[in-house]
Amino acid sequence: MDTSAMSLKLNLWKTLLQYEFDTSKIRSQGYDGASNMRGEWNGLQALVIKECPYAYYVHCFAHRLQLALVAASREVIPVHQFFNKLGSIINVICASSKRHDELQKSKALEIKRLLELGEIQAGKGGNQIGTLKRAGDMRWGSHFDSVCNLLRMFNATRVVLEGIIKDSSVYSQRADADEAFIYLTSFEFVFILHLMKEIMGRANILSQELQKKSQDIGNAISLVSTIKVSLNDFGNNGWEFFFEQVKYFCAKHNIEMPDFGDMYKSGRYRPHQKDNHVTVEHFYRVDIFICALDKQSHELAFRFDNNATELLTLSSALVPRKQSDMLSIDQICSLVQKYYPIDFTEQEIIRLRYELELFNIEKSNNQTLSGISTISELCRILVESKKCEAYGLIERLTRLILTLPVSTATTERAFSAMKLCKNRLRNKMSDDFLASNLVVYIEKEIAELFDSKTVIDEFKDLKGRRAQL
Repeated sequence: MDTSAMSLKLNLWKTLLQYEFDTSKIRSQGYDGASNMRGEWNGLQALVIKECPYAYYVHCFAHRLQLALVAASREVIPVHQFFNKLGSIINVICASSKRHDELQKSKALEIKRLLELGEIQAGKGGNQIGTLKRAGDMRWGSHFDSVCNLLRMFNATRVVLEGIIKDSSVYSQRADADEAFIYLTSFEFVFILHLMKEIMGRANILSQELQKKSQDIGNAISLVSTIKVSLNDFGNNGWEFFFEQVKYFCAKHNIEMPDFGDMYKSGRYRPHQKDNHVTVEHFYRVDIFICALDKQSHELAFRFDNNATELLTLSSALVPRKQSDMLSIDQICSLVQKYYPIDFTEQEIIRLRYELELFNIEKSNNQTLSGISTISELCRILVESKKCEAYGLIERLTRLILTLPVSTATTERAFSAMKLCKNRLRNKMSDDFLASNLVVYIEKEIAELFDSKTVIDEFKDLKGRRAQL
């Protein structure tokens, strides 16, 4: 998060205190991993906890996932070098508007040729030209988009690099383009390019899910477990299919493949003679393919499982993974007494124990209740079926757990919207006008339902004025 967003949040907190906002009702807070936000001593979450000790902090799950991807990519040396090379290639191509235009022109000619050969089909919204995209460590999904864009623009990128090598009058530009061309057309680069597409593709699905508004913390933990299982399954059973894809791509683009039966030789990090027994196949299958997948699974486990608190245990206890399992009454009551002492009196905790006991009995006999898989679903069914009247304390507890923020994506987008509304041409916009514009932009789904005629009539009724349609 940038300093302007941090300053805004600090000012907001000071404003709430200034106007005597009831901070005792705050039960959760969520930010990214920046030290000025989550710092235990001087971070924003520390300022909030000083006023309200029960405003529990949760590190944004979408940010955790991005941090896990970046950390894992740095653990495997060839993968770390791949992203450096990927950045160099994109920098060479996107260094000027002229090269960017040449890239799109080359892609347009490629699409035209493939349409004439009948290898691709014409259609509305299909065969878009696109461009290359840089991977940013703090931008969600940017690694996946960067890899996919280069795969789609591979031929066009190679044509542009060849053109720079041949026609550029500046020797440094020719040298940079030649180095980028060698990277691009090497088997190792293409192999890792496809591997990152598979890994980042699975992670991108999780990232998109974690950024949704209607997401509870129990479901988020379940999604993380699912992606770890997917990565492990791909590592155990996906090699043959994956390698066939790489072979097909290399044959299509005339990229020379090494003999996988030869001994692998490299001066980077295998300088000892005792490693001469390592074959090329072992290097790509074990040292890159399996190692990269293991690092991803390990980082996901470290970033999420090790950061899980008893609050996550409480959320999972309310909705057991197996539908046949009963709620752990003793565990739930002890955690409620520990973490929400001002929301439940001693008498209510005693009543909660009996409510949970009755709920377990009804759950075993009610198909709707036994089929609940998330906390949000539990809360919704309790309200819709009016069972919240009988299980009021359980419903209160589910609402408290639902306040724990899974992601700050909605908030981040709200701050990003400021740059769209208050841009260089509208830099003198007043705060009230800016706030009104932001509300309409951020809540665009609601704003689209507004009828223009209704708005005009509303303004007309506020004050006598002429209204033009």
